[in-house]
Amino acid sequence: MRSLPQPTPRAERHDTRRPSRRGRGRALALGVALATALTGGIATAAGATSSPATNATQPDLGPNVVVFDPSMPVSQIQATVDAINAEQIDAEMGTGRHALLFKPGIYGTDTEPLQIKVGYYTEVAGLGASPTDVVINGKIEVYNRCLDHGGTTNCLALVNFWRTLSNLTLNINGAGQDGCRASADFWAVSQAVSMRRLNITGGNLSLMDYCTDGPQFASGGYIADTKSGFIINGSQQQWLTRNSDIGGWSNGVWNAVFSGVVGAPTDAAFPNPPYTTLDATPVSREKPFLFIDGRGRYNVYVPTAQQNSRGVTWAKGMTPGHAVPITDFFVVKPSDSVQAINNQLARGRNLLLTPGVYDVAKSIAVKRANTVVLGLGHATLTAVAGAVPLTVADVPGVILAGLTIDAGDVSSPVLLRIGTKNDHHGRDGNSGSDKKSDALNPTTLSDVYFRVGGPHVGRADVSLEVNSDNVLIDHLWAWRADHGVPGSVGWDVNTGRNGVVVNGDNVTATGLFVEHYQQYNVLWNGENGRTVFFQNELPYDPPNQAAWQHDGVLGWAAYKVADDVTTHELWGGGAYIFTNVDPTIHAARGFEVPVTPGVRLHHVMTVNLSAGTIDHVVNDTGAPVDNTNTGHPSFVTSFP
Repeated sequence: MRSLPQPTPRAERHDTRRPSRRGRGRALALGVALATALTGGIATAAGATSSPATNATQPDLGPNVVVFDPSMPVSQIQATVDAINAEQIDAEMGTGRHALLFKPGIYGTDTEPLQIKVGYYTEVAGLGASPTDVVINGKIEVYNRCLDHGGTTNCLALVNFWRTLSNLTLNINGAGQDGCRASADFWAVSQAVSMRRLNITGGNLSLMDYCTDGPQFASGGYIADTKSGFIINGSQQQWLTRNSDIGGWSNGVWNAVFSGVVGAPTDAAFPNPPYTTLDATPVSREKPFLFIDGRGRYNVYVPTAQQNSRGVTWAKGMTPGHAVPITDFFVVKPSDSVQAINNQLARGRNLLLTPGVYDVAKSIAVKRANTVVLGLGHATLTAVAGAVPLTVADVPGVILAGLTIDAGDVSSPVLLRIGTKNDHHGRDGNSGSDKKSDALNPTTLSDVYFRVGGPHVGRADVSLEVNSDNVLIDHLWAWRADHGVPGSVGWDVNTGRNGVVVNGDNVTATGLFVEHYQQYNVLWNGENGRTVFFQNELPYDPPNQAAWQHDGVLGWAAYKVADDVTTHELWGGGAYIFTNVDPTIHAARGFEVPVTPGVRLHHVMTVNLSAGTIDHVVNDTGAPVDNTNTGHPSFVTSFP
């Protein structure tokens, strides 16, 4: 952990590589350059086995965490955050990981605002018990990346991934910016980016950067437990807002979902606009967060799960939940061995992973109920020699949050396994508690991301396998890379069969982003599953139709509910096609489900992104999308 004052922050350095090119799927036309940059080596997880006690008031959070104090000059804080942004702004495939943490207090003034730009793999968070304990007078922003003509044209946010903002008040102040930049706080992002537990005042929040050259496309995104004024959706193709309080919403493009949101727009006119609005969220649990108590001690606050909830959790005081002292955590560094980590878990400690990249050659095994595994600064676990990087036993209440899990160059059977495969999971609809799961205390995944390829060759049969009952998935991106470091992407290179496989019963997903897997992107075998918001792109790179079909069916559905399932529900889902390697390829359908009264889909759509055809939306229902209607979705309001 770096505490200021200090010289210019020390951080990892990476060799700059020529940006690679990404297909124009999201941009709806061929040939736009979507860059990658800054590759580098991966840290080795070996060595340290000792575990000194964690200091409650000055924990060692490693060299890539900066903790700011409100007594520090604004100019000093500004210089520090600017230096980190300069390092991370183009580091899409780099190994730098950073967390910028703010102690309770006020930062920036009316005349000297603090204006933070957030680059790749950067987390910005307040350390208060309430979002109102840390106040930033200024901006916290992500802009388009302009990829051509010296960074002046071809400006978009389609690959603005892997960033986190949480637990503070942002009083928007654009003093010193030009008229357009001062008009809003810009958060132009795509997948694997979360805004949580925020109080945004003083101006509009724009999810589109409209101040640059075009095309200005964006493909996010996620907001939860946040109070804000008016929000400009703009070019955001899809977005989920959950359990928040908003002052208005401008528009939708393809799929805008609101769940438990005060001030959400009505969806009565679906699909024009393409809104899906749930009055309450069926199951929710906010992400754990680090905070400093009144005696200066660090803790992790663990919110409780809620049923049928609406609005922010902190409106009337402290979020329901409990604090866990940081002394109950093993603060993990990339130099710590998996054996040392598992030894600490066996002693009953939780895990706080500091920012960095961890090589994992055997499973980190979570076996105790109610264990918390919290990553800071997009801590990344990379599979080595075909390992399963992380497993969770059939126990209730485990929380995994703030983690990225990467496949390695030797194929792993799965990257994260929850529960024991082929174990008994009820099938009787029982929502009560047993020793293996608890509907009132679900094992929860918050901001957990997966990659197969991209920064290096990656291979994994399945990214996430959920075998336990009563699991909550809250904001997940599983990505079989469509672009990356040269040599890391290809149909036979970064192989991945399924993104998410759900075998357990009573599993709920709020914010499920799953893209480019080679067979079913999501395969749901369990009963009583629920998904609030689903976004998918089918694989870009099947070499031909013969390579991408099965059992006489063209292609594979993005979202498959098993034929023997009797109860399942999905609200707000989209599947997109851009098969640029062979544009003649067809997928028979975007969604494939059994036809039974208990399986219901609400507000689902497919869209062509300038290559390939999806013949139907759900089963044999819904009009085709192809190059004659590029960018214009085919909608199904309800099925059956």
